[in-house]
Amino acid sequence: MALVITDQCINCDVCEPECPNGAISMGPEIYVIDPARCTECVGHFDAPQCQQVCPVECIPPDPERRETREQLMLKYERLQRAG
Repeated sequence: MALVITDQCINCDVCEPECPNGAISMGPEIYVIDPARCTECVGHFDAPQCQQVCPVECIPPDPERRETREQLMLKYERLQRAG
């Protein structure tokens, strides 16, 4: 499943550069994650890098976007082909 940034975000700017898929960007008030690009770092790392660096732990799995590890890997492969 894709991850989501909650309103607990303090805009510390550490998550955006850590995302290997470019899924994180600044939203109207806090950072947001594009679920079409979020693979939870499957294909790149063993754990989501944004979660690893977030000082306030505000990046949980998005319960509305459930995906298996296999689905995340397919998304990763599709993103790699798209360049």
